[in-house]
Amino acid sequence: MDLPQQYVFTRVPAEAAPVLRACNQCPIRRECEAIVDPSHTWFDGVSGGRLWRNGREVKARKAAAARGRR
Repeated sequence: MDLPQQYVFTRVPAEAAPVLRACNQCPIRRECEAIVDPSHTWFDGVSGGRLWRNGREVKARKAAAARGRR
């Protein structure tokens, strides 16, 4: 799938949505997360089918609340 790089490395849940949908179909989600190691690299973006901000997973309800504040 050809997704713009800025959506992979976004901190904005709404922008990450297309990448997260693509991750749901990916056979290497666990390997992706293991290689990126978000919690130890303070990663921002999508890895392993989850959105990360400063190395912490952005939970779905937090993402929904953030969308409601805009």
